[in-house]
Amino acid sequence: MSRNIWVSILLVLILLASIAGERGVKAAESPGTLNPACSNDETGDDQVHRVYYNSLEEIKELNSYDLFEFNNLAEKYVLVAATDSEIRAIQSMGFLTALDEEQTSNYHKLDQLAGHQGLQTLPSPYNCYRTVEELYDYGAALASAYPNLAEWIDVGDSWEKSVGQSDGYDMFVLRLTNETITGDKPKLFITASIHAREYTPAELAARFAGYLIENYETDADVHWLLDYHEIHIMFTANPDGRKEAEGGAEWRKNTNENYCGATSPNRGADLNRNFEFKWNCCGGSSGSQCAETYRGPSAASEPETQAIQNYMTAIFPDQRGDPLNMPAAKDATGIYIDLHSYSRLVLWSWGFSSTLAPNGIDLRTLGRKFAFFNNYSPSPSWSLYITDGSTEDFAYGRLGVAGYCFELGDQFFESCTTFENNILPGNLPALIYAAKAARTPYMTPAGPDSINLALSQNTVIPGAIVTLTGQINDTRYKSGSGEAAQPIAQAQYSVDVPYWDPAYAPVELLPADGVFNAVSEDVTVTIDTTGWLPGRHILFVRGKDNANNWGAVSAVFLTVEFPLFLPLLVK
Repeated sequence: MSRNIWVSILLVLILLASIAGERGVKAAESPGTLNPACSNDETGDDQVHRVYYNSLEEIKELNSYDLFEFNNLAEKYVLVAATDSEIRAIQSMGFLTALDEEQTSNYHKLDQLAGHQGLQTLPSPYNCYRTVEELYDYGAALASAYPNLAEWIDVGDSWEKSVGQSDGYDMFVLRLTNETITGDKPKLFITASIHAREYTPAELAARFAGYLIENYETDADVHWLLDYHEIHIMFTANPDGRKEAEGGAEWRKNTNENYCGATSPNRGADLNRNFEFKWNCCGGSSGSQCAETYRGPSAASEPETQAIQNYMTAIFPDQRGDPLNMPAAKDATGIYIDLHSYSRLVLWSWGFSSTLAPNGIDLRTLGRKFAFFNNYSPSPSWSLYITDGSTEDFAYGRLGVAGYCFELGDQFFESCTTFENNILPGNLPALIYAAKAARTPYMTPAGPDSINLALSQNTVIPGAIVTLTGQINDTRYKSGSGEAAQPIAQAQYSVDVPYWDPAYAPVELLPADGVFNAVSEDVTVTIDTTGWLPGRHILFVRGKDNANNWGAVSAVFLTVEFPLFLPLLVK
């Protein structure tokens, strides 16, 4: 159906609604009230509108507007924050639009911070979110308190810092690893809140860092991850813009005053359209300086982009050739995740093209694995809409690193209750899994998970017999995503030595029911600790399916202690 027909239908609906005295209609899948008249004459503020499209290609025409990273594929609409004049311009292009009052209300929650520019702590009920200063203080404090596990690294400057403004920021990364264990380690790199108004990503990144540090001595999985991996976390990839958002602005871009006017609230560049790989290639960004998706005047023109790109190329090897259809090697290493909000999505390359990426099948498998944990919708980035110059496309396209974007939650400014009870518990396990898969992200996710590990005793005397139980499960992908499960074929454990170490000496675990033939198998083995040295040992467990895919490792601690008494001598 053509747009002109849709517009005619809209006008009829408006007339009927007026006659009936109705103000709007309810959307089929959203509780937000729709106002087809799109009037905002009372306030003049931006309001959030649904903009309906016929094909994904048409969304490119909206790049000059504040286009949210949201797409209702079932009803075929995107969300745009727009003034009256802007929405009339969008309508004149032939789009059907409708005011979404619920999303508008959510969007303007940031207004509650107006007048608090420069604050050091966010007010209740949003005090679960740390400001830039609090995030930076936290990263520095972790590095100071745990020097063998954490390092706080200055990797570049924000735009304001780069031009000598006193309120600019350094760009910091928190590097987490056990420094006493050396060698080349697989790496997970996380950036957050590259779009300034997106609050939950920065806090999730900080909570993930804290979780790893706080659980290193008590959680066997965290312990081996930090022993044998490097986890790099940039709490905020756009600190200048974030500070504007903390003052109540619906700020997305950096604050570069060379674009759109030095004092304009629309100044700056969209850092997630500024990366050099496929910059300005495919209609996935705007050339208008005042647009929210302004890509900048040239690839990687922004100092924040340069800092992230340079850091990526410093920590990750280049594992993919220049031809667009050339895959990274199957055993390529490294994962990059860019945390955004909102839409409850797990996205991967490509974003600039609907063509399947060379490692697309394996990227999809890992994406569906992430979605098992956070219950988000997994899909390639282009299915949201076409973007170019994005972070995950740079990671994969330039370096062959498995690159992802998580779109967290349902609002830019989630309540602390939603963050604490939903976003955090759903996404922490996904990030833990990312660290587990970072050694071979194009291989490990196809294999079964080792879960529910338990010992009959966690602390024993030398010579004690211990029973280890667990489950090897090949079904842990987002339900209904289409990922195939294979029967379990094998399970192994090792003591203190992981499978990639030349000294690896695996012992087989047995199926509890006597035969490996199901996609999920309970496993067990008895362990004789005779001859074990006293101290805490770590048991590594992994499983394999009958397609010969080994899955991610899980671990459990077993401590051997001598009795705390001496035998009495009787005369």
